Amino acid sequence: VQLQASGGGLVQAGGSLRLSCTASGRTLSNYAVGWFHQTPGKEREFVAAISASGGITRYAEFLKGRFTISRDNTKSTVYLQMNSLKPEDMATYYCAANPFLGTTARAYAFWGQGTQVTVSS
Repeated sequence: VQLQASGGGLVQAGGSLRLSCTASGRTLSNYAVGWFHQTPGKEREFVAAISASGGITRYAEFLKGRFTISRDNTKSTVYLQMNSLKPEDMATYYCAANPFLGTTARAYAFWGQGTQVTVSS
């Protein structure tokens, strides 16, 4: 499955962005999807994940409820709604897919290219 992440951009601290992860080649409805972020020199870090059906979600502890992951399987798209953005959220965000839900990067077999999120203070 080929993934494409989009929706990144420049936002002021306290603002919101919605990232989208779309699939081509195969329907995304058969895959759990995770979002990860990465800054230069650091490892890719788990942000959020959602099961194939959408019934199970997982979030990184540091988010404290600011982000919401959801999916629309009719559109083969997974969303990451990011609210109350902070400068420390600035990173490249990647979506990844795998048949089973996971919270580590190595749990995911398929990756999209990243989308950059820049948060100005």
